[in-house]
Amino acid sequence: MSAPGEERLRTSTRDLSVLRGQVEDWLRGRLPGASGVTVSEPEQPGGNGMSSETLMFTASWTEAGTPRTVECVARLAPAEEAVPVFPAYDLGRQFRLMRLARERAGVPAPRALWFETDPRHLGTPFFVMERERGLVPPDVLPYTFEGWLLDASPAERALLQRESVAILARLHDAPYADGELAFLGPADHALRRHVDEQRAYYRWAHAERPIPVLERAFAWLEDHWPEDPGTAVLNWGDARIGNVIYRDFRPAAVLDWEMAALAPREVDLAWMTFLHRFFQDIAEALGLPGLPDFMRPSDVCAQYAEMTGYEPRDLRFYEMYAALRHGVIMGRVWRRRVRFGEQPEPEDPDDLVMHRATIERMLDGRYWA
Repeated sequence: MSAPGEERLRTSTRDLSVLRGQVEDWLRGRLPGASGVTVSEPEQPGGNGMSSETLMFTASWTEAGTPRTVECVARLAPAEEAVPVFPAYDLGRQFRLMRLARERAGVPAPRALWFETDPRHLGTPFFVMERERGLVPPDVLPYTFEGWLLDASPAERALLQRESVAILARLHDAPYADGELAFLGPADHALRRHVDEQRAYYRWAHAERPIPVLERAFAWLEDHWPEDPGTAVLNWGDARIGNVIYRDFRPAAVLDWEMAALAPREVDLAWMTFLHRFFQDIAEALGLPGLPDFMRPSDVCAQYAEMTGYEPRDLRFYEMYAALRHGVIMGRVWRRRVRFGEQPEPEDPDDLVMHRATIERMLDGRYWA
């Protein structure tokens, strides 16, 4: 995720001019019966996304006398010198999750084409998926500032909201086969494991300089732990409209599965509503109206309950958890900016968290007053 109003952040240390030949050589090996294999000059997308490296290119070849052209997107784990957002990038896991979401849940994850485990081709494992065209609510400038979603009619935004909530309903309630999600770990005590993993991630991301407001938020979670977290389901993980390509206000492709996990349903729901609130708060702080009637937690939860029969609960806990998780990630993103000379190190480490004021209001109860 990018900082609102900022220039595009640096996400790669690789030379795009070299990558074209490497991708072309690799694809020839993947299509041994094809001739005339070529790829266009790879491009990196602007806008949303800060975790994996993304390359877009068009692949063309002839197979059994039939010309073929496919628009592709490749996802690569970032090089270590690029100060990765996450400590590990299991691209095979993401590839598998996209296929499960598409085939079992009917969620329009991109069509997964190839997964390459051998790092000798591009210096890291990577996977390739089919590219989808459409509109994405932007992070820069945020969709609460300007653009197609802000300009849409109330009915069009209502359709987009409902269809976005339906992604979670389908994903959470899909009939996965026994053992099909075992690669994500055991389902018992899923919330405890999820929070413990986030704490470990925080320690990795901010070992050099702890962030006090986030440590206070972790303590708050322990003091407000749900009595019954409920059954764990497959969570998308990065469940926000900025990770969806829309056509006619309906999802055409659901992106970014690296944060997927087994967790209570509310983890996804709170992330979806909080990430909108994050952008809405920025708009209001700058005197802009934004979209105050969009993605409200009460509306989203009511729609989800209608679709699934499940009534979300303990929402304050999960909203705090979403704010905390987002704070850990954004703090790491700012450290990348410091690393590349794009901003100075702040005197107060809490200032690495753009929404520190929101977390502070949650901690003292004013957020829900």
